This record gives sequence, C-alpha cells and structure tokens, in this order.
Amino acid sequence: MTDKSKVYTGRFRLVLVSLLIILVLSILFTLCLGAMKISPSSTYNIILEKLFGITPGTDSLFTDAEMNIIWKIRFPRVLLSVFIGAGLALCGAIMQATVQNPMAEPYILGISSGASLGATFSIFLGFGSGTAFGAFVGSIAATLAVISLASYGGRMTSVKLVLSGMVVNALFSAISNFIISLAGDSEGTMSIKFWTMGSLTRAKWDNIWFPIIIVIICSVFFLTQYRILNTMLAGDEAAITLGINLSFYRKIYMVVVSLLTGILVSTCGIIGFVGLIIPHIVRSLVGADHRRLIPTTILAGSIFLVWADAIARILITNAEVPIGIITALAGAPLFVYILIKTGYGFGTNN
Repeated sequence: MTDKSKVYTGRFRLVLVSLLIILVLSILFTLCLGAMKISPSSTYNIILEKLFGITPGTDSLFTDAEMNIIWKIRFPRVLLSVFIGAGLALCGAIMQATVQNPMAEPYILGISSGASLGATFSIFLGFGSGTAFGAFVGSIAATLAVISLASYGGRMTSVKLVLSGMVVNALFSAISNFIISLAGDSEGTMSIKFWTMGSLTRAKWDNIWFPIIIVIICSVFFLTQYRILNTMLAGDEAAITLGINLSFYRKIYMVVVSLLTGILVSTCGIIGFVGLIIPHIVRSLVGADHRRLIPTTILAGSIFLVWADAIARILITNAEVPIGIITALAGAPLFVYILIKTGYGFGTNN
C-alpha cells in the first residue's frame, strides 16, 4: 500500500466513523423538534423503553402524549428519512458513474415526470389511495421508455441515455400538465402540487418497511459492484481491454436504480438534489473510488435528509414546508459553491 493510499484509507475511516456518529446524534436530536418540543432526556428515555424495554426512573418520566408523538409520529418519519436519503444519494452516485456524467441524478431518466404522470392519473381518476402505486407504475414506464430509446439502433451509451432521459422527461411532464389543465380540480391540483414537492408526512410503522428493505438490498448489491463502477469511470476502451461488457452492466444498474428510485418516489414524492449534491460532497472527502464512495454517500445522504425534514417541520409555525423545497434551497447554492471553489476530478481521486 502506497503512502497516498494509506492517507486516503485513514481519511475514509475517519469520515465514515464521524458520519455514523453524526447520524445517530442527528436522529436523537431531530426527534425532539416539531410543533411540540420534547426534551432530549424524555426522547432518549422513550426510545430506550420502546426499543430495549428499559423503564426510566421516577425523575425521568414522560407523558403519554410525548410517548405517542415520539414513537408513533416522529420516529417512523425520521427512520424513513434516513433510508430515503440514503437511497436517493446512492442512486445519484451510481447514475453518475453509469452515464459518466457528474451532473446526473436519478431524475435524469425521467423518473420524476413518470411518477408525476402516474400520480396525476390516480388522483384525477378518483383513486387517491392509489397515488403511490400510480407513481411507481409511472416511474417504471418512464424508465423502460428511456432504456428502449437509448438502446435503439445499436449499443446504449451515456450520451444516448442522457438525451433519452431529457426527451421522456419533457414528454411525460407535458402530458401531466395537460391533464391537470383539463381537469380543473383545484383540490386535486393542490394535492399533486404538494406531492410533487416531496413529503414524509405519510410515514407510519405499517408502511415504511418495504422501502427500507429495498434500500438495504440495493445498498448491499452496489457495495459489491465497486470494481465495475470504477471501471466505468475509466471509460469504455479501458473496459474492453479488461474484458468487461459495460453496456450489459449499464442496463443492469439503470434498471436497479430506476426500481429503487421509483419505490422511493412512490413513498415520499419527488425530492430533488439529494442524488446530485451528496455524491459530489463525498468525492471531495474520500475520493472517487466506489469502495469508499458508496458507504460514505449512504451515510451522508441519510444525514442530509434527516435535517432537511426537521427543518421542513419547524421552519413555519403550525405548517409544514414540502421537503423538496428545503433540499433545493440547500442543494443549489451548495452545488454552485462546489463547482466554483473545489478542484477535484470526477474520476481521478483514488
């Protein structure tokens, strides 16, 4: 191991441990925040009792109202935000390597527009309870359309993927807006508007486990694929000399990322900038090697969305700001700063 590799390995371990500690503290602290502020000691004791059966002493009692708010409302929501943030950041990192474009994120495939179209159909056809399913179906339809276009007439390339995503995004957005303009349903329009800006308000213990399990499975899968992802950064010519069929792996990764993003979007709506900004921040810390990039990106994405959701809950009294607005307000200036001030290579830091 060279001195440079030792430095990057040491930095990676430090960053990983630091992020893990920050994530745990962020979860505990943000549970205290909301319309009703609950003390950290009460929050800590509620979690101890519910998770480990440890009953606090008489000097650390909490009310039934506090327990219900923490355990039934805030904890499932914060837990979901951890995995949604991890999943979206992971999708961004994988897509940027797959299409070899540092500006890529999950929605470059047109998944957001597909989800919006599916949700629009569900709401205006009177299937309000099926909005999540409609969004998921729309996401998959958009993904299949992009992959089909990118594969038409020969080998699928990163440029064709980007252009196909732009075309599908524009088409699906136009159809969705056309349906909204014809319907004239103000209540349905407001529902779609709020949904397309992202929200974690629907998080309950009975509906968060499916997206959590999917994020875990996809994370484990991509953690085993770091060699192929590193090869993608080197380009197609390098892959040919190594005997690796990048076209095949691109299709596999795009399908997996699309399925994951579709599930996340159907769960919480459209939350932008997480998949775009987090991988860039992480590359500046640990380099572009996906063996280090992927686990660090997962933790950083979790922390980012936990705090974005907390800010969305407390920014306006007796109201909630859509989380997509918070991520955009935080992500856009941060991304501009990174473009101007930092000087790392997309695929050169190892």
